[in-house]
Amino acid sequence: MVKIIIYTGLSLPFDEAKQILDSFDDVEVIYKRPIKRGDLNIALKEKPDIIGIIDGVFHQNSAVGHKEILAAIKSGIKMFGSSSMGALRASELDTLGMEGIGYCYEQYATGIIDSDDDVAVMLDSETLDPLSVPLINMRYVFSNAANENIITENEKEELLSIAKKTYYPKRNYASILNESSLDDGKKENLINFIRESKDIKKEDAKSLLRHIKSII
Repeated sequence: MVKIIIYTGLSLPFDEAKQILDSFDDVEVIYKRPIKRGDLNIALKEKPDIIGIIDGVFHQNSAVGHKEILAAIKSGIKMFGSSSMGALRASELDTLGMEGIGYCYEQYATGIIDSDDDVAVMLDSETLDPLSVPLINMRYVFSNAANENIITENEKEELLSIAKKTYYPKRNYASILNESSLDDGKKENLINFIRESKDIKKEDAKSLLRHIKSII
């Protein structure tokens, strides 16, 4: 029996995750809420073979520590990370055995971003629904919009500057656009582009689950 533990719920809801990776013959998949300090020590007692970290807490509780992850790796557990806390920790520990997956991981690993603020999200503690938009999603969308000539490079930089200085629980596209100098036509075009854009943290989470599925 292969046992897998996945920490998610925010970037990718549990029901959507199970559509990609669910328990079947000789494989047990356990989905848990975003990881916090101490959770891995408890998880080790369940003797998993694979752990995937997608979401984790940043400010509500202490974040999962590097030593906890290294202890899990040392015990023989395959550790994967993507999307949010998983991407951040994987970028810090990829030379020590933790494997990172996806765009967010690559952004950290290459040094383009280096702060947990880039993936931080305000959430409903009961439902785990996001109540704000992570900066990394905005960076992804605005960069693509500039590449598609929806906005100029200068306008992209203005939008990102506004987003960066906005406290993460209050980040949303409406407030960022309202504070910008974009004219109404540009705003309407960008709003339509945003609506059609991928949620990159969710896509990374899906990629992690597909990768794990491919190796079991």
